[in-house]
Parts: sequence; structure tokens; C-alpha cells
Amino acid sequence: MTQTPDHPQIYHITPLRNLSQIVQAGLLWSDAKLIELNVDCDIVGMSHIKLRRLKEIEVNCHAGTHVGDYVPFYFCPRSIMLYILYMGNHPDLDYKEGQMPIVHLQADLCAVVEWAEHQQERWAFSDHNASTFYATFYSNLAQLDEVNWEAVAQNQWRAPTVKEGKQAEFLMYESFPWQLVEKIGVYNSQIEKQVRKVIAKADHQPIVSVESAWYY
Repeated sequence: MTQTPDHPQIYHITPLRNLSQIVQAGLLWSDAKLIELNVDCDIVGMSHIKLRRLKEIEVNCHAGTHVGDYVPFYFCPRSIMLYILYMGNHPDLDYKEGQMPIVHLQADLCAVVEWAEHQQERWAFSDHNASTFYATFYSNLAQLDEVNWEAVAQNQWRAPTVKEGKQAEFLMYESFPWQLVEKIGVYNSQIEKQVRKVIAKADHQPIVSVESAWYY
């Protein structure tokens, strides 16, 4: 177990083209809801892993639910998944546009959990990549020290224990409200301008910031 940060943040990555749909809906949908509602959006994951999350891996702290029923977040920017998108050479990856159009949606973990508890919405977090069968799921903030925070903070993640620990996830059941997004981190000023244009008329206006350290 490792020391939990005082103010942990969570990060969801998505292509810029999805941002307009998110703003209009006022929320992010889980993969299961995207399929159910037939939402037109860019998908950056790998189909076989998404299927595993939808059908095989149960979030056992909430009986009867699967990982794909939840909107996923990492506990860090510059994730391993972003590196895979940056490299663009994985045979199971349909997305080939690299990291530049990817935006990070940042939220405050404690504020998110407070909102979820008030709304009686289900949430959880994993100690490893939630796509794996050996991940353990929790729904109590007192157990956040089960996350390997040292691994989460690392930029060098070739060591297997670091690679697995860095991919720990926070999960919100079915949808995540746009109003809880506090900041949008982007690759450069070009993307920043496009993001500002997309959210210009939104009731909720997160901070938009170029965060080059969040990218490869």
C-alpha cells in the first residue's frame, strides 16, 4: 500500500471530435450506454478489450455490473493508453490519428465521489488495469491506499508492477456529468482554440489549458 495524495485527480481521455456530443448531452456515457443509445462517436480503445470489459469482467463491489457499464478514468494524465494512441501501431487499434487530437478531461476525485454519494450513483476504483481479470475493485475511499500511487506518478513504466499499477482506474456507473469536469488539458494552442470554440456556449465552462507534460 502507498500514500494517497491529498487531492487526487482523475482523467478521462477522448478525441476532440467527441467533445461537442459530450457538451450537448451534458455528460459522458459508458461504453454500454453508447451502444444502447447508438451514439455516434470516435472510439479509441481496442474492440476485443472493450468486449471483455462489457461482458466478462465484473465490478464485484456492485453485483451484476461489468466494467463496460462504467465511464472510465485514470488517476493520472499521460497514461499508457495515450502512449498506445501516440504510437498508433497496435494491430488491434482502429484509431490512427495520434495523440494531438486527444483531450484530457480532469475532475477532482473527492468532489466526484461526494456528488455520486449524494445522487446515490454507483462508483468504484480498481487497483490495476480494470481490463484484467486480476484487478480488485473497491467502493470505499478509505481503501484508496490500495492504489499504487508511486506507480501512478511514474513516467517510466516498463517494470511490470509499475505498468499495472499506473493503469488503475476510477469508474462511474453509466454516465459522468459534464459539470464535474474542472479542466480540459490539451496538446497545443491549436487544439486549445478548437476546444474553446466547442464549449463556448456551454453552461459549464471548465478551465482549458495547454498541458504539454500530459503528452508524449
